[in-house]
Amino acid sequence: MKLCTMGLGYIGLPTSIMFAKHGVEVVGVDLVPEIINQLNDGKIHIEEPGLQEFLTEVVKSGKFRASVMPEAADVFLIAVPTPNKKDVHRSCDLTHVLQAMKQILPFIQKGNTIIIESTIAPRSMEDQIAPLLEKAGYTIGEDVYVVHCPERVLPGQIFHELVYNNRVVGGITEACTNAGAAVYETFVKGEIIRTNASTAEMAKLMENTFRDVNIALANELAKICFELNINALDVIRMANKHPRVNIHQPGPGVGGHCLAVDPHFIVAEAPKAAKMIGLARETNRSMPQYIVDCVNMLLRHRQFPKVAIFGLSYKGNVDDLRESPAIEVINLLMKQKNIELTFHDPHVPVSKMPVVSAEEAVQKADLILLLTDHQEFKEMDLDILSQQMNGKMIFDTRNCIDPERFEQIQVVNLGNVHECKTSELVKKLLKAL
Repeated sequence: MKLCTMGLGYIGLPTSIMFAKHGVEVVGVDLVPEIINQLNDGKIHIEEPGLQEFLTEVVKSGKFRASVMPEAADVFLIAVPTPNKKDVHRSCDLTHVLQAMKQILPFIQKGNTIIIESTIAPRSMEDQIAPLLEKAGYTIGEDVYVVHCPERVLPGQIFHELVYNNRVVGGITEACTNAGAAVYETFVKGEIIRTNASTAEMAKLMENTFRDVNIALANELAKICFELNINALDVIRMANKHPRVNIHQPGPGVGGHCLAVDPHFIVAEAPKAAKMIGLARETNRSMPQYIVDCVNMLLRHRQFPKVAIFGLSYKGNVDDLRESPAIEVINLLMKQKNIELTFHDPHVPVSKMPVVSAEEAVQKADLILLLTDHQEFKEMDLDILSQQMNGKMIFDTRNCIDPERFEQIQVVNLGNVHECKTSELVKKLLKAL
């Protein structure tokens, strides 16, 4: 089998490499020549555990190569971005998917399987993808097989989850579904769940929407508890002692290529019905401003404060900045001319953001603002770092720092931040400053 992948990003590249590791001849296509050259030289351009080792292996074996142009193949796999449009509902922008489809059309032959892994709005396969192929003269389910198989992997664990996660395979016809399932049987050890394309589209969107709605509940709880002077983290910990309760953790917002994007696709298709989903999105999108408001409260007695931002990526232990709430927090803070910012993130290269070492970032800082739960942050000695600071305080928006571990620095989080409204703690903070 020969496979042609369109898009060599966080999903397309690992998926291509996994197929190549299992004996499939893979040509990966991307629009950026620098990425193509880098990959053909055996060097990765994104961070993922195991990616460099596996790329080296499949380039050396000749099973994987990168190109700026697609080629004839047995299977075409599209894994390109589907961002939000800038319309009122932030609907699904299929531009990159449709462009990829048009690119592969001249190379499609009878018997080919076309797989869309990109996350797409409900009915996109039937209303947008299928007509392109039908207009080109193909009968779907007889001449070509068209399938939606959404990615379901967690960054940082992609290679394990590609193999062991269950896969949803939704075809335009039953024959399409069976053809798609046969492709993934190359390496998938989880259950291959056969369904139709529209159900597969909605299932993927609801997986991410479920988490977005539950995170919104936790974030709303944090705001309520702040208003009522209650520790939200204590509330969550106690409520979760119930055997059928699992409240998520509050944080600075929701990011990444899925959770912050996909729920809008549902709202855009059924805005009158998707009220809870839309409200959850509004709640999570409001969190960066809430964090900034808390920062301003913590620093209200400093005229020109310096804040050391720890963590830029949207989640811990990855370098992915897509839809990162940390970036939104930074943008909001930068609009305030009186605040100086420095940035530290052990996973984000200086080519993406002007990051510095932790020691340099905290020099004469009034506050460490922790926005990403990297493992490195959980293990660092904040008492030692605080010796270089003007104010010995960290605002941990991810609840990943144990307040009991340190004596020299005060740990504020989304549970106890309400205490900063009281005069007693204000005196304590002033003393630290």
